[in-house]
Amino acid sequence: MSPQPIVVVGPTASGKSALAVQLATRLGSCQIISADAMSVYRNMDIGTAKPTKSERAGVPHHLIDVADPTDDFGMAQFQDLARSVLREVEAAGDRAIVAGGTGLYVRSIVDDFDTPGRFPEVVATLEAEPNTHALHERLRILDPTAAGKMEPSNRRRIVRALEVTIGSGQPFSSFGPGVDAYPPTRFLQIGLKIDRDVMDSRINQRYDDQMSEGFLAEVESLPAPLSRTAGQALGYRELLQHLEGDVSLEEAVETAKTRTRRFARRQQRWFRRDPRIHWLDAVSPSLLDDAEALVADR
Repeated sequence: MSPQPIVVVGPTASGKSALAVQLATRLGSCQIISADAMSVYRNMDIGTAKPTKSERAGVPHHLIDVADPTDDFGMAQFQDLARSVLREVEAAGDRAIVAGGTGLYVRSIVDDFDTPGRFPEVVATLEAEPNTHALHERLRILDPTAAGKMEPSNRRRIVRALEVTIGSGQPFSSFGPGVDAYPPTRFLQIGLKIDRDVMDSRINQRYDDQMSEGFLAEVESLPAPLSRTAGQALGYRELLQHLEGDVSLEEAVETAKTRTRRFARRQQRWFRRDPRIHWLDAVSPSLLDDAEALVADR
């Protein structure tokens, strides 16, 4: 029997990746599965705050750098790969630690979602509509249950729900119990809670550091055009607008900071709804010990 798998979740800049590496090192015989929608892309390193090369050298990491920035890559592809990797890790007798802030990706592993198929022709039609709120209104008419669970500004989720609803002829909300069901799971879920002011400060500082590390040059070096999914990466799309001459660099960075802070708040709301998550203080000096104690108690 392999050890109980662990999940480490939390908002952007809460320290998920660092805790996962520290916990894996402390426990031994662990492998980390990234559940970050943008870390899957090759050459998108600085802006996605991927684990460092030294961190990845010390502990095996999976589902990082598995797609090109020109590839569409969504939950279905992620889930297929994650299931395969999880089987391999557990077959080796190691403990899997899933770490990431993409809520649907995490839930697809924890609850083994029944993922609907893809309908690229439908997506192409939907993406021709620039007004996300109009798409949300369309979803509200076709599948009010799904629309009620999505923020009107969350274009990626809205397009996916419409894609499935239109392409399959069945409401998106009819596939599986949905994200509002929290059945028993074999995963131990650890969540990092962090004060919003501290989180905002970390996000701002991270962007400043990333710009110093060459984030703009990284964006400039990417192939064009980015895929629909890769093009939604926070920071990248704002810097691309600057490179296209639409906004100044200062405006692009400030917009990226603002959007990322808002995104982090949505992450907090998403994860707080899951009663199965054990919450720890992200800035506590005893964070690693507290996390290890949770594992020992199981």
